[in-house]
Amino acid sequence: MASSVSRLQHKSWTNGSYLISTDTSLIPVPTLNAWFASDDWYWAKAIPEQVLHETLQQSLCFGMYHESDEASKESEFMGFARCITDFTTFIYLTDVYVLPSHQGRGLGKWLMKCVQEVIESMPYLRRSLLFTEDWKRSVPFYKDLLGMDLLQSKPPTDESEGEGLAVLMRKGKGNPGYQET
Repeated sequence: MASSVSRLQHKSWTNGSYLISTDTSLIPVPTLNAWFASDDWYWAKAIPEQVLHETLQQSLCFGMYHESDEASKESEFMGFARCITDFTTFIYLTDVYVLPSHQGRGLGKWLMKCVQEVIESMPYLRRSLLFTEDWKRSVPFYKDLLGMDLLQSKPPTDESEGEGLAVLMRKGKGNPGYQET
């Protein structure tokens, strides 16, 4: 399993001057923690930096960077997604974020396509999950882009849909109910 973990934690994609990498050593922990402390991250708050560093090391993280100057090779950290996973059968997607100054350029979709590429490369994955309270933007986004289904313990009423926590799930290749899309 160590080789598959290493393989997944050292992937990268480029799109013009943008880079997505699963290498956690590239993630500026103080910047990420500042994002956690911001009002943009309604689902989390900052944690001690050492704890955040350990959290990142134990997760499959996708950092998004913009190369601001060709000569200096300095990169701006501008997006993030984290998967809590055993690297074999289960993924819980969380902490998806693109800086507001970079939104509206299709970068969030690209980030999710990179996550989906990794998910689809896992032959024994049973399911991927995510939770959100953003019914207007996030539920349609993840349903359309990642092919996730909305899970509910009871059918919604007209009054209850769009309230509370939405749980989305997609079956993986290791699930007996998996169907190729």
